Amino acid sequence: MATGEPLIVLDKVNKWFGPLHVLDDVSLSVGKGEVVVVIGPSGSGKSTLCRTINRLEPINDGTITFDGQPLPAEGRALAKLRSEVGMVFQSFNLFAHKTILENVTLGPVKVRKEKPAAARERGLALLDRVGIANQADKYPAQLSGGQQQRAAIARALAMQPKAMLFDEPTSALDPEMVGEVLDVMTSLASEGMTMVVVTHEMGFARHAANRVIFMADGQLVEDAPPTEFFANPRSERARDFLSKILTH
Repeated sequence: MATGEPLIVLDKVNKWFGPLHVLDDVSLSVGKGEVVVVIGPSGSGKSTLCRTINRLEPINDGTITFDGQPLPAEGRALAKLRSEVGMVFQSFNLFAHKTILENVTLGPVKVRKEKPAAARERGLALLDRVGIANQADKYPAQLSGGQQQRAAIARALAMQPKAMLFDEPTSALDPEMVGEVLDVMTSLASEGMTMVVVTHEMGFARHAANRVIFMADGQLVEDAPPTEFFANPRSERARDFLSKILTH
């Protein structure tokens, strides 16, 4: 589905947390409609990489452009960027005192100034798309973790983003709920949504990714199509990582 036109471009990005060099000269280009899955050991910089794309983490050095524009530092332009880049975290971050449908329609009404009736209609369609239309009037605490995460995906999609970032979206879920969230993500991928996904779910990486990025120690070690990466990782680090996770 990728058009070859880059939507997200990181060029020689560096990020330090104190003395810790968490992103070390990272360059990466993500095309429109491309699904890039980022994997690697804990502490390799995956989540930080994901969070720099919508400037939840400012960078120390290098450049990031989104849809041809450099990332704005703050203010209105940053708010606009964030509305164009949907983000789904490990924790669902839903507003506890609002219903699921209210959670989904809040952004479009407040930020995009949509009419409440139109936002509601699209919100219901999105909840249907992620398989929880029947939960629209419930509150987050009444839903399972998998349902809450699907609501969070619907909420991000309600802003009609140009790209979606997923930062370990299934790692806080009970095993039996992981599949229902990955199914939604897989269908999004097949519909041509540009996605950057940090995950431990190798099945998703194999089936849904156009490219797998392997990170270690803040560096982008490998960048390859999934068939190639899983069958024949080029680096010792990646081979070691895969042997540890694929044998259990």
